[in-house]
Amino acid sequence: MARFGFIHGKLDIKLLILYILARVSAPIDFATLTDLCMCDEGVDYFLYAEAVPELLDSGHITQDKEHYAITDKGRRACADGESSLSPVIRQRCDQRLAPLNAALKRQTQVRGHVEELPDETYRVCLDLDDDHGSLFSLSLLASTREDGEQIVQRFVDHPDRIYNGVLGVLLTDGQQKGGTA
Repeated sequence: MARFGFIHGKLDIKLLILYILARVSAPIDFATLTDLCMCDEGVDYFLYAEAVPELLDSGHITQDKEHYAITDKGRRACADGESSLSPVIRQRCDQRLAPLNAALKRQTQVRGHVEELPDETYRVCLDLDDDHGSLFSLSLLASTREDGEQIVQRFVDHPDRIYNGVLGVLLTDGQQKGGTA
């Protein structure tokens, strides 16, 4: 059966994997890597499934638990060979990577976790960063782990609303709103 598309064979698939891993902003799992690599009719899943462990064995990529990342050796090989990938494929990959990279960046910039304290209360720690560093850190107590997890989830879902709400309260003159001194 004839294959159509721009990817032809395992070497092209390996270059495609390296191209994607060189441009993703954080390590990704196998399912995400697979989805990104299936951007062309010429990608044969079985050749792809063989290429990933071969790249691991050769030291071009690494695996930490379930996540894959490119090594310096892989970056050099990608830089040397990426021009042999079709510009159409590179453009497709870049378009598919943009929303993923935005989501990965958001995950690194918006964080929260719950810690159990000795007195059976829970500390909720919330952090919001931008490209220059920390914008906002907040630590508060919750009476149950469930409450703490709910606070974390709401913060992760709406960090801008919480940040702006706190700033609004802190920067508003209480006298103007009918407050007392």
